[in-house]
Amino acid sequence: MKNFTKTLIAGALLSTAMLSTSATAEQKIAVVDVQAVVQSLPQVAEINQRINDEFKDQIQAVNSKQEEFNFLVQKLQRESATMSEAEQKKLQDQIIALRDELQQTSQPLQQNMQRRSNEERNKLLGLIKNAIDGIAAKENFDFVLNASAVPFAKPKHDISQQVQEQVSKIK
Repeated sequence: MKNFTKTLIAGALLSTAMLSTSATAEQKIAVVDVQAVVQSLPQVAEINQRINDEFKDQIQAVNSKQEEFNFLVQKLQRESATMSEAEQKKLQDQIIALRDELQQTSQPLQQNMQRRSNEERNKLLGLIKNAIDGIAAKENFDFVLNASAVPFAKPKHDISQQVQEQVSKIK
């Protein structure tokens, strides 16, 4: 009786393993390199240009302050030997004030530009996700994995090019 129970359990386990293997074999899996798709899209250059245009005036203001700061630092280095202590102190105070002003204007600018960039990137990732969903539905894929999460995939399973072409057509 004991041997019969062991044989029955072993048979059940073997049949379960065979069923799961055959179920896995029927699944279609694709991979997509989302990072490569994003980098190859023409919309990325348009987004960068749009963000630079949006913050153009603020960028120019920060750049001019930076040039003024650099000029004052170089002036202090060049002429410190011939300046009086009062002149040196005055120039150092100007440099410190300008440095503080630069930090107060450049940091929020960078944060705003980063926020806008993230907003646009998220829109682009939404378009990519929609393209992946469409291709997966059309070609009956059960799973679409990010290529960076897969150690190896045959090129025939990579749909990155299809996704890139589909998203590139969207304006």
